[in-house]
Amino acid sequence: MISHVLEHEADSAGNEAMGKIPEVSKKTLNELVEMFKLLADDTRLRILFYLAHKGELHVRALCQMLGQSQPAVSHHLALLRVARLIAMRREGKHNYYSIVRRRFDRFVKTFFSVVPEGNRLRLDEYVLSYEPAEELEAAAVN
Repeated sequence: MISHVLEHEADSAGNEAMGKIPEVSKKTLNELVEMFKLLADDTRLRILFYLAHKGELHVRALCQMLGQSQPAVSHHLALLRVARLIAMRREGKHNYYSIVRRRFDRFVKTFFSVVPEGNRLRLDEYVLSYEPAEELEAAAVN
């Protein structure tokens, strides 16, 4: 969720308040860097967006939605598969793709675990926040 920040929390010197900076392993940082490099491409982000909303799509549908050729889309799908963010299922002549929720959720949790403000990342006037699905479901039950 991205929200607009109306007021900035500031200390008496006018600097933004800084919490304790969490320890981050080199391995975790390397994994995050590689994932962000992969997601820095708008086509791959759009593929993940479409798959997140549709659940599963075959290559032809993705080509139409993206307005790109089958070889171009297949290249992006291959990169996402190598990163284990998506999975493929073959049915007849069609390959169907879907997000590997567990892996994607782990990436998001890892990223937000190293964010200084817990599950919030401040970007100028905006805040990107994350609430795990388990917490949302628990809140809905209570």
